[in-house]
Amino acid sequence: MEEFELLTTYCQKELSLEFSENLSINEIQEKIAAQINDLIQNNFNRLVNLLYRIDVNESRLQSLLRENPGEDAGKIIAGLIVERQLQKIKTRRDFKSNDPAPDAEKW
Repeated sequence: MEEFELLTTYCQKELSLEFSENLSINEIQEKIAAQINDLIQNNFNRLVNLLYRIDVNESRLQSLLRENPGEDAGKIIAGLIVERQLQKIKTRRDFKSNDPAPDAEKW
């Protein structure tokens, strides 16, 4: 499965978002941003929990929010979520392809 499909699957599963086919990464980010803005307004604790689970870098998030005071916080956070998920996908793919041990020898 390619990175884009994995990202879409993650967003559908973890963020409860539905996508039509052939969305661009920017359109996915926009949908995530809308949900993030809703969480900011209505369930901030869930947002914090979500960011913790995703492992978004807190200091980077704070820095970006400080540097861009007039920007939409949902878009900034959505960008970090997409970036982090793509990093995870790449790391898993790289780790999996570099593991020469047969299945019987894996822990």
